[in-house]
Amino acid sequence: MQIASILSEISGVDEQDIKPQTDLAKDLDIDSIKAIEITVAIEKKFKVSIRDEDVPKIMTLRQAVELVEGLLAQQGTTHGSK
Repeated sequence: MQIASILSEISGVDEQDIKPQTDLAKDLDIDSIKAIEITVAIEKKFKVSIRDEDVPKIMTLRQAVELVEGLLAQQGTTHGSK
């Protein structure tokens, strides 16, 4: 899973230990600086734009995946109409 790989790289936690319900702050010790790093890495990897107000809402791997899937779906409908 690509997002888990990003989380692993930034947190230093083995990717196999990162589960969908893993709490980014409690389990991976992700602070606000690391959250920004993760956001930028996700934006670059998936070519999406995450709104600043959505960053604090990403508390688990599952939420990160759902957010990216939603953004990609929005892009698909936007690009598909051209």
